[in-house]
Amino acid sequence: MSVMSAIALFGIIWFLVLFVVLPIRLETQGEAGDVEPGTPSSAPSDARMVQKFKLVTAITVVLWAAAAAVLISGVLTLESIDFFGDWRRSYGT
Repeated sequence: MSVMSAIALFGIIWFLVLFVVLPIRLETQGEAGDVEPGTPSSAPSDARMVQKFKLVTAITVVLWAAAAAVLISGVLTLESIDFFGDWRRSYGT
């Protein structure tokens, strides 16, 4: 795996984990009872983004290390996930 592939994989996993973590323990302004004028009651009152970014990064490092280890070790290759034989047919290998 090249450096750019590793960075791209880390970014993809980071954003996927972020979208899973964002709604966890989210308190809306309506639930808190403090709705700011001009905002909907469903807007977050305190999203705690710094803590969530730290959590997302920690989870991503673990998931990325596992994915990178599997890819670098050769346990999972393009041929092992090519169920229909398109890779060999398209590229003649």
